[in-house]
Amino acid sequence: MAGKKKSRPVVSGLVVLGLVGASAYLTVELRTHEQPGVVEVRNVGVMDGAAGSGGGKGQEKGEEGWSRLANPARSVLRGADGRVKAVLTDGARTATLTGPARTLTEATASAPKISTTDWVRLMPEEWKEGAEKEKWFQDWYAENKDSKEDDVFAASFQYTAGAPAKKDPQGVVYAGDANFGPLNTTGAEGGDLRLEQSDFYDFLGTPYPFRDGTVGQPEAMRAKAIDCSGFVRMVMGYRMRYPLMSSDKSSGDGLPRTANGMARSKRGVDVLPLKGIAAKDRPTAIDQLQPGDLVFFKFDQRTGERLDHSGIVVGYDTQGHLVFISSREEINGPTIANIGGTSRLDGNGFYAKGLRSAKRL
Repeated sequence: MAGKKKSRPVVSGLVVLGLVGASAYLTVELRTHEQPGVVEVRNVGVMDGAAGSGGGKGQEKGEEGWSRLANPARSVLRGADGRVKAVLTDGARTATLTGPARTLTEATASAPKISTTDWVRLMPEEWKEGAEKEKWFQDWYAENKDSKEDDVFAASFQYTAGAPAKKDPQGVVYAGDANFGPLNTTGAEGGDLRLEQSDFYDFLGTPYPFRDGTVGQPEAMRAKAIDCSGFVRMVMGYRMRYPLMSSDKSSGDGLPRTANGMARSKRGVDVLPLKGIAAKDRPTAIDQLQPGDLVFFKFDQRTGERLDHSGIVVGYDTQGHLVFISSREEINGPTIANIGGTSRLDGNGFYAKGLRSAKRL
């Protein structure tokens, strides 16, 4: 959320463990026994920009060339062999490039494995039709098309369980095993395991000056912690350098503080437009999603009309399901593990049923 919550009285360790243990058990049990949904969403897979997601005139066989597709409007670069080399969406700065194959996973036993050749990077400008002819893109693409420098996915997995600490030249630890937030020692607020509102600068432990003049001040109790939206801001903002706002309502054109603020922001492209927060407003198709998209969910009725969870699309796991990564209280940090609900966006699991919208920055 946008502001910090006030500190709460501390109770004894045995009471804390009892409250947290009971709450964790109930949360996991409820999500494990997931009830069938009314509509099961199946992804038929058009992440490579193939005909069927809008069509488009391709290049001559045996030549590298560009084509245009719709829904959303985007440009696709294919190599001489017809394979996709880049997907660039009008109005977005994130670019999906084809690079060396790699396997994305984490140490958690229930985490799926994702084998992919997708690399998601941030361009210096928003894409528009014909930008492939402009010098800024030609220079950027030449530098990034074969790069193995950290991209969105590499950065995302550097905060999962067991991830080693990484320091910048100033000695600031900018990556490593992250928590979701401090323990909720009162056991109140509907049985929440951990407190929200830990932003990226809480993990860093250093003040962060925003462009509106506000300075984000880290709290000691939130050290090495990032909640769901704080994780998205860490990866897309602090690491990939997408502009950041100090709150949902601060001036500027960057990424807002909360999941609700991001989902309703005018920044980026709404690939799954938000229709509402009710179960009936769940998207009926997710074919438009591609790696690097931000996804937004509605679970907590206490938050009213606000969306209350966010994550980043990673890709298909080895069983063919579309998976996302997010920071969650059940596992205490960023994960793709199937704890507190499967990490799939298709089917009728806990998170799939809570999906309400998606955005491409």
